[in-house]
Amino acid sequence: MPAGSHPVADRQAPDGSPYPDRTRASFEHDVRAMFTHIARGYDWFDHLASLGNDLLWRPRALWDLDRFRDGRPVRRVLDVGCGTGDLTRLTARHYPAAQVVGVDFTRAMLTIADERTRHEPVAPRVGFGEASVIRLPFHDGCFDVASSAFVVRNIPRLGDAFRELRRVLAPGGTLLTLEITEPANPRVGRLFHQYFDRVVPWLGAMVHSAGPYRYLPESLRHLPDRAGMIALLRECGFDPVTAAPQSGGIVTSYLAGVNGAAGAVVKAPRAPA
Repeated sequence: MPAGSHPVADRQAPDGSPYPDRTRASFEHDVRAMFTHIARGYDWFDHLASLGNDLLWRPRALWDLDRFRDGRPVRRVLDVGCGTGDLTRLTARHYPAAQVVGVDFTRAMLTIADERTRHEPVAPRVGFGEASVIRLPFHDGCFDVASSAFVVRNIPRLGDAFRELRRVLAPGGTLLTLEITEPANPRVGRLFHQYFDRVVPWLGAMVHSAGPYRYLPESLRHLPDRAGMIALLRECGFDPVTAAPQSGGIVTSYLAGVNGAAGAVVKAPRAPA
């Protein structure tokens, strides 16, 4: 894509905003167009739509990560689908000795991430680059931690992505995946879906982003449930694997370890480093 150009979605909502359709061949392209469209307002809308809870979910996920790693040092971290860099910067502050790399396949998001990081004290230890989680430009086994926040529901070939993430993790490494999930309690679930399926899309339409925020609740329905996600991570070579729900199960931190040789079960394509 030429520098400065913006992707145009194959499917659009009535207000002209991108509305990705998982059944179309253009899905990945349309997800990129969607994130380009919402990039400038992404963070404040997330704070609004989550009623401020997203400001708690990421720190709690890092505390879950600390407990899972049980004191093992963290020197190199990869944050995939880093967006505007919220988790990337938070991780760099949380692990003051770590180098943290954020990658995303949306240039508009990376531009904002760089703008918001360059004057931060953590800036010398943080870098950003354009890459897809399906084909990462890193050597085998070069990260202690790979993380993502609210990313995996947008990945059509989730198993390939998990195998690629396992490839770049060192023995003893950990994958942290923070994602929206179905609440375990049916009453909480009903309240959640009243808000998530109806109010959030309405809020999106108010800011001329009907498509992205109609897509949001649809994307959750395509994710495996907690048991299915744990099983998939194990199939992709991770062990041990655990799930730590937050906020009544509205979101979950999935934590998956690498105990064998890095890349031992990988079948996903590799990119040169």
